[in-house]
Amino acid sequence: MAKPNYQFEKRQKDLAKKNKQEEKRRQKLANKVLGKPVDSDEFSEATDSSSLCTENAPA
Repeated sequence: MAKPNYQFEKRQKDLAKKNKQEEKRRQKLANKVLGKPVDSDEFSEATDSSSLCTENAPA
C-alpha cells in the first residue's frame, strides 16, 4: 500500500488558500474602483461562483 503524500496535500491546500485570498483582493479592488461599498454578504456570494476569474485560465 502506498504512503499518503502529506506534503503534496498541504501544498495544494496552501495554493487554494492563496488563490482565494487573491480573488478577495481583486474583488475588493474592483469594488473600490467602481465606488461600490464592500458588503460581506454580497462578497461571499460573489466568491462562490466559479466563473469569477478567467485571467489565469490556460489558453
